[in-house]
Amino acid sequence: MKYKYELHCHTAGVSQCASIKPKELVNHYEKLGYDGIVLTDHYSPLTFYKNYLCPQRDIDHYLSSYRELKEYCGSSFTVLLGMELRHYATVNDYLVYGIEEDWLRAQKNMLLWNEKKAYEKIHKQGYLLYQAHPCRPFITRCNIDYIDGIEVYNGHTSAERNKEALLWAEATGKPVISGSDCHSLTDTSKGGIETNIKIENNADLISVLKSGKYNILGDYEENVKLTA
Repeated sequence: MKYKYELHCHTAGVSQCASIKPKELVNHYEKLGYDGIVLTDHYSPLTFYKNYLCPQRDIDHYLSSYRELKEYCGSSFTVLLGMELRHYATVNDYLVYGIEEDWLRAQKNMLLWNEKKAYEKIHKQGYLLYQAHPCRPFITRCNIDYIDGIEVYNGHTSAERNKEALLWAEATGKPVISGSDCHSLTDTSKGGIETNIKIENNADLISVLKSGKYNILGDYEENVKLTA
């Protein structure tokens, strides 16, 4: 049996650029045949504009959509806590997988971290970190020593930019992932991964991502053809 999971999506209220509410998000993906999502709301200066220098004061707000999703979906649909992390003075974004509420609460200002510190802190916990949409305009490709992999299909990025990301991943040998980057009900939401392994918790997700036993969803196959 095949299982489909979204690895990159946002909700209104927490991510200022999103318009889809938590309940709508679950319904949206269930209708599309997905078995679960990783919620990756923005942990960025824009999200914490009310407490720009002390984001941890708003951590309950940051977790609010995740908690609502968990209450709504029950056990029939997997919802995991992830993050799209951005530091001060950069437009680079990093997708973080495996995180738990207690760990998130124990951190101080994560916006102050740089690539190296983020990687060290995240890896210390056994979590994984991927650069999101690395070939968009104004974004710089990070040091590959400080990421676990690269998002090569992003639903809010052009095919040409996604192709560039794939070429970079192939050149570096880094593992690849895909995400729809869903912000609204009008998004096509065709990214993510497909696997034979049912993912029910963060440990399952980390295991699948480390094993590479999954297929990429989205326009990944078209990108492969373009690089042939």
